[in-house]
Amino acid sequence: MAKKTTSFLHDPRLRVDRPGTFKLKRHRTDLPGKEDKKELKELLDKDREVIADLQEVLYAAADRSVLLIFQAMDAAGKDSCIRHVMSGVNPQGVQVHSFKAPSSLERSHDFLWRHHAALPPKGFIGIHNRSHYEEVLVTRVHPELIVGQRLPGISTAKDIGRKFWEHRYEAIRHFEEHLVRNGTVILKFFLYMSREQQKQRFLERIDDPAKNWKFNANDVKERGFWKDYMAAYEDAIRATATRHAPWYIIPADEQWESRALVGRLLREQLQSMGLQHPVPPPEAVAGLRAARKALLAE
Repeated sequence: MAKKTTSFLHDPRLRVDRPGTFKLKRHRTDLPGKEDKKELKELLDKDREVIADLQEVLYAAADRSVLLIFQAMDAAGKDSCIRHVMSGVNPQGVQVHSFKAPSSLERSHDFLWRHHAALPPKGFIGIHNRSHYEEVLVTRVHPELIVGQRLPGISTAKDIGRKFWEHRYEAIRHFEEHLVRNGTVILKFFLYMSREQQKQRFLERIDDPAKNWKFNANDVKERGFWKDYMAAYEDAIRATATRHAPWYIIPADEQWESRALVGRLLREQLQSMGLQHPVPPPEAVAGLRAARKALLAE
């Protein structure tokens, strides 16, 4: 069992890093076979310890940042995945932003403005729970939202054609390439849940009084656009998957599977960065020696 679970956690099919070939139907919403929940928890616990240690080095060095982007349909487990994977890190070095519908101020700027303002500074891990991709996902399914952005040449939804979306994908690619060139490592996670699993989670939220607060009646309405959303995700991932900002298609029908996968991928990414504590300049080393000598002389 351990061998099978560990093997899938390293399955290269999870990673999409080139445009033009992505098909959602080639990906799973759950791991093959029945994975052991206890084992997945243990794997995540080990990865969290490493993540916490490396995050401290990232924070101390302050020469790069990490941006984690989470996208998913409602009830796919984004919040719980973030909570479980990041529970061991120092909160001083983490920033989390959950993006809702843009405000009037945000709509008065270009669609990337509010996301650029929320980027993590060097030394930080930034987490975007939903992101700039909403502007090619929910707006793709509901193009009337674009009209409210008061863009040149767009008066009605009929004015929005294929070229418009291609321009947005291009803007996103350039935006992410710019971030990478300036020291931000980007990991994009699509928590891929089946429609049937979403139905079960909605029912749980309705039937369990302790979970009623999680349910929004509009979620069921949006569920009616499932095929449209899947097509929008497929197009967006296909157009924006690059080697410097890859997508990871995370099976999300079982939440401990998605948590273990995200934890493993983040841990491996941090390890691959060659993070090191900063080396103080000679004058600072001399100051440390003098301070040590003074303390020992007390």
